[in-house]
Amino acid sequence: MGRNMNSVSYTVLLLVLLAASTEIMKSVDACNTFLGECGPAPFLGTNADCFTCCKSRYGSLACGGVVEGTDQHCHCYQLP
Repeated sequence: MGRNMNSVSYTVLLLVLLAASTEIMKSVDACNTFLGECGPAPFLGTNADCFTCCKSRYGSLACGGVVEGTDQHCHCYQLP
């Protein structure tokens, strides 16, 4: 039983390392170049609302929208 658990642990570790070294994990953090702000300030919606605003303003350039900062602005981001 212990030997089976050990091989399962090594298999899971190998899969995690493989995913981390490929584009699977990198695509999540790739959207990091600031495009601009969208919507009113303060932005009272969610991150999903912010992303919708960014898509309507910047079109296919926008790959993410986040409500951030102490003044709660909707910031739009694109791929570098």
